[in-house]
Amino acid sequence: MPHTIVTNTCEGVADCVDACPVACIHEGPGKNVKGTDWYWIDFATCIDCGICVQVCPVEGAIVPEERPELQQTPQ
Repeated sequence: MPHTIVTNTCEGVADCVDACPVACIHEGPGKNVKGTDWYWIDFATCIDCGICVQVCPVEGAIVPEERPELQQTPQ
């Protein structure tokens, strides 16, 4: 099951982007409610490896399950 980046918790640190082995994490447009950059996970590409959760320094920014209601996914 893919992981989810919680849009309004993400602080745009982006450690997850470099760590992701399948390049499924992308920068979101604009800022979130905290006024920070944010990222999102392409659920169709995520291989559920968990590396993003391990490297993210922001508590609760990435959850180890697919939760589309928590992640804004640009269309």
